[in-house]
Amino acid sequence: MIASVSGPVAALAPTTAVIEVGGIGMAVQCTPETLAGLRVGEHARLATSLVVREDSLTLYGFADDDERQVFEILQTASGVGPRLAQAMLGVHRPDALRLALSTGDEKALTAVPGIGKKGAQKLLLELKDKLGSPLGSSGLVGRQRAVAAGPAPWTEQLAAALVGLGYASREAEEAVAAVTPQAEAALAETGSAPVPQLLRAALQTLNRAR
Repeated sequence: MIASVSGPVAALAPTTAVIEVGGIGMAVQCTPETLAGLRVGEHARLATSLVVREDSLTLYGFADDDERQVFEILQTASGVGPRLAQAMLGVHRPDALRLALSTGDEKALTAVPGIGKKGAQKLLLELKDKLGSPLGSSGLVGRQRAVAAGPAPWTEQLAAALVGLGYASREAEEAVAAVTPQAEAALAETGSAPVPQLLRAALQTLNRAR
């Protein structure tokens, strides 16, 4: 298993970072938030999990070892593959997922694209005791800390991801404004803005503008 990769960032794409390791470019699938923290040419270290299939080898990357561990535990639930597990971490940080599962918060789970009400109920049954409580917290204090550890506002996440992909701050702001109606509709329906889908929509508006 490839537990981590470390080296200069050679390239960034909407869902992938290329990390140069010993002269070899390793393509790593990452969440928008992880990608937003990377810059081409700068050194980076990502915790990784290698998913082996008959026709593919896919490397998933994470900001830290805790994210990777949660990613792997999520996949022990029936029907949860690496893409859905990554989507869950794209919407919620590890402690927010721990809180949702330990408190039976269906709404938090259905905020993840691809998870409906029945799927959320199934995940709560299968994963409730597997992730444990939010790290270093308990009771009301733990609940407050987990909320504080939740994802940044979607506008900040999206703008940071676009800047990380090489767009100017002005272009990023214009793209965020262009997808705001889509984000507001999602917030009204599910209570969460799906950053990965918004990033794709923002990139489409930027490509049309060029």
